Amino acid sequence: MAPRFRGESKNIEYKQEIPEKHEKLLKDVVAFSNSSGGRIVIGVADKTSEVIGIGTQNPFKLSDSVSNMIFDACEPMIEADVYPGTMDDKTVLYIDVAPGKFRPYYLKALGKERSTYVRINGISIPASERKIRELEMEGKRISYDSLPEIGLRCTEKDVKMLCRNMRSQALKHCLNDEQKAAVKEVSVQKLEDWGILRREGKKMVPTHAFALLTENRNGNAIIQCARFKGTTRSIFLDRREISGSIHEQVEEAYNFVLKHINIGAQIVGVHSVDVYELPVWSIREMIANAVVHRSYLVDSCIQVSVYDDRIEVDSPGTLYDGIDVEQAMSGTSRCRNYAIANAFQYMRIIDKWGTGIPRIIEECKEFGLPEPEFKESGDGVKAIIYRKTSDKKQAIKTSDKKQATKTSDKKQAIKTQEHVDFILEYLKENSEVPAAEIAEKLGLSMDRTRVILKNMPEIETIGNNKNRKYKLKSEQ
Repeated sequence: MAPRFRGESKNIEYKQEIPEKHEKLLKDVVAFSNSSGGRIVIGVADKTSEVIGIGTQNPFKLSDSVSNMIFDACEPMIEADVYPGTMDDKTVLYIDVAPGKFRPYYLKALGKERSTYVRINGISIPASERKIRELEMEGKRISYDSLPEIGLRCTEKDVKMLCRNMRSQALKHCLNDEQKAAVKEVSVQKLEDWGILRREGKKMVPTHAFALLTENRNGNAIIQCARFKGTTRSIFLDRREISGSIHEQVEEAYNFVLKHINIGAQIVGVHSVDVYELPVWSIREMIANAVVHRSYLVDSCIQVSVYDDRIEVDSPGTLYDGIDVEQAMSGTSRCRNYAIANAFQYMRIIDKWGTGIPRIIEECKEFGLPEPEFKESGDGVKAIIYRKTSDKKQAIKTSDKKQATKTSDKKQAIKTQEHVDFILEYLKENSEVPAAEIAEKLGLSMDRTRVILKNMPEIETIGNNKNRKYKLKSEQ
């Protein structure tokens, strides 16, 4: 007996009977194929979810009839699994539709432009021209970011500059010498393999990924950051619009969030290290995932919102290639932008594909936070990390670090200790270094870097505030 469901949703559609106008049924079949799949149940009232059954109709003949209807009407061919089952002791008909691999699917009689449907918020709606284009690329396994950026030219100097910049980013995100030693030079061939450059005849032409990683003149490829008062969007306390190369956007948006969350202190050995109220790796991962997996065909930008009770990251575009939220949370990953993902993985901005969301969930659990949420809503995806608002003893204002209390989060303290170790090693090799240079090497904000430096007894400062530099005391 097939499993029972109650209530329509993104993946469930009820029909009391086969509609007289078959298009009403077929559009749901097409929409499920173009989205993450789903089930249609014939014999259940769509408004009340009351099980009516199919009455005296022969369930096997009805199954064959529906299967033939789908086969004859849809293009490309949709292989739906149609079979009878029992619900509340009444016979119903199930139509199980898997996410299709040869998108877009549509009705032959009406054509692609008029009858390509997608599933949004539990409703089957006509796909926009932009969505049809995206479905076509999915069906052909074409990554948008690896397509040529029309009108953009790049010189050998531009390519070399990107290679140097990417390697610099990779080294900056290394935590030890062993990781640094593993970072290889970026070659033109590697950029082509990743899809950042594209060969046309004897020439190398820049792709969308190249443009996004360099000058980035795409007006939608930006991140809007805001700190709101309370738990709604009524009052802005701070806001910022971040443009420029997408990998630098990730860092700046990340630092914006750190600026607006609470921070405490913990003693590790002889050091006092700063510990944030939230798992900061997870914050960075949420932002990086949005940049990597968003649809660059959607005319909207990524939004990072900080509220009293949560952090939200909104990313344009639904989940890619038929996966749903449950699959994404379990680690299933299908990448929309392969070139950007390759670049971000090399630069150590993201880890292996598919590991991010499960790790975010685990880190929030370790911090004693509510389980994070991942929602697909309309034409976008929202990721939410909840803050602890009920325990005021753990809410330590960033602007009042002197009142910081100890936290039991050893993992975060270890992370900061790695920063301390890196600074000590760096100062052994480079005497009299400004805080800005250290912050850049660590990939941290200036505020956080100064806090770490201030609490390191092994170092001393030279110069005044404007020209202050840091060195090891042993170098006197």
